[in-house]
Amino acid sequence: MSKIVIEANGRTFEATLRDCAATRALLKRLPATYEMSELNGNEKYVYLNESLPVQETAPKTIQEGDLMLFGSDCLVIFYKSFSTSYRYTVLGRIDQTSGLAKALGAGSARLNFRLAQ
Repeated sequence: MSKIVIEANGRTFEATLRDCAATRALLKRLPATYEMSELNGNEKYVYLNESLPVQETAPKTIQEGDLMLFGSDCLVIFYKSFSTSYRYTVLGRIDQTSGLAKALGAGSARLNFRLAQ
């Protein structure tokens, strides 16, 4: 399993990624900075320039800190837990989510992604 660091508004969060084709493709793009948009008061998302491999599942419940791929090119970070009927490719999750919602803030947010040392 790979570890990445996500920085948002001066806060740093470490995440553990699954070992799958989508995360291996994502790791090749790091380090990267994304301007992520707000959606539904529970997630930040960004459309990537290229598609990643998909292995969709229907999780039924999204947990705070989940990192997912919606479709083949939409990277999503969830900062609230909720029920869903949508399908995602699970990329991993943020290890410690305390303060995540506050760090992501309202509206769009600039997030930096890099490999953990």
